[in-house]
Amino acid sequence: MEPISEIDFQDSIHVLGFSDELNKSLLQLYLDNRKEIRSILGELAPRLPSYHSLEWRLDVQLASRSLRQQIKPVVTMKLHLNQNEDPTAQVLQTDPATLLHLIQQLEQALGEMKTNHCKRIVRNMK
Repeated sequence: MEPISEIDFQDSIHVLGFSDELNKSLLQLYLDNRKEIRSILGELAPRLPSYHSLEWRLDVQLASRSLRQQIKPVVTMKLHLNQNEDPTAQVLQTDPATLLHLIQQLEQALGEMKTNHCKRIVRNMK
């Protein structure tokens, strides 16, 4: 994990509205302790699973005994993940409308990641 530069640190704390004297004190504290800070943050970072693959299937129920003209689509997905070199799988089921809503929310989140504010946060997390 690489420490952030002095300029990036100053940009990050400037938006908090502290006095110049306090900002200088915080910068000096950071510079004096940045290796230890990065080491601790590296240990606290969650070990999240990573994507491996996705299988999906679309099932459509056309009728049942009680309803002859029923169309009920269901999307079934099997999400394969790797966590600490161990493969795992999660099976998810949803209707197409909920899946479309999920896609819209994920696309909106990706769009927000392109804002300057998020770019600065991500840069400081590295």
